Amino acid sequence: MRIRLLGTGAADGIPGWYSDTEVSAYARAHGGKDVRTRSGALIDGHLKIDLPPDTSWQLRRDGLDARDWTGLAFTHSHDDHLAVDELQYGLHPFNDREYLGFTIYGNATVCARISERYPLWPIELVETRSFEPFQHMGYSITPIRAKHGVDEDTQNLMVEREGRVLLYATDTGIWEPETWEFLEGRTVHALVLECTEGVCSTHYAGHLDTDECVEVVERMRKQGTLTREAPVFTTHHSHLGGGTHAQLEAVLAPSGISVGFDGLEFEV
Repeated sequence: MRIRLLGTGAADGIPGWYSDTEVSAYARAHGGKDVRTRSGALIDGHLKIDLPPDTSWQLRRDGLDARDWTGLAFTHSHDDHLAVDELQYGLHPFNDREYLGFTIYGNATVCARISERYPLWPIELVETRSFEPFQHMGYSITPIRAKHGVDEDTQNLMVEREGRVLLYATDTGIWEPETWEFLEGRTVHALVLECTEGVCSTHYAGHLDTDECVEVVERMRKQGTLTREAPVFTTHHSHLGGGTHAQLEAVLAPSGISVGFDGLEFEV
């Protein structure tokens, strides 16, 4: 599988559009890897993960075409992951298509939001549940339960193809025991893991700071879920996290964790 991180920013991206934090100021001045659009990914050019508000710009930036998508899998319904109004541009009258050209997978809340917004539109929706695998064009996708709010079944996604497994884990905290138990005995060959809070830890349990990010990775390695040679990339960084790209690299590199950036590509 070939994975492209289209966006690696948290809710308002970096620089934050109404922010004067040091991280935002640095990104405005220096650009490059410090500029982050909202988080989303693309697998093998056609399996999309999440639909953030920046998707249209990400496709233009990277020379991609949404008409290549065969599936769109959501992690949860928060606005930086589900820009529900953007879906209308995939159908008439914005083009000549009579049906949306890809299947949408999401939890009950995601499906309800889309159904309420487009009650009569020809959109194929498949409801997903944590720990229940589903199939899509040669991929086996297993949602696992994240620790991110209590109002919906927020999911991290294990994507498997030809024996290789990617775990895409954005908007999670340190997993509850049921998720850790589910991961025992399973093998992950590459991990994309959020590090929203950076070096500025908060009391919120639904996101990870750098110390917690390292804790999760080390625990996965110790229990044998994450292979020692498996690459680990961070995503979902906030300008409130207090670290530039280079500063985060200095903190995380000793633990074998690479700091993700917009446009990063890797293979599993």
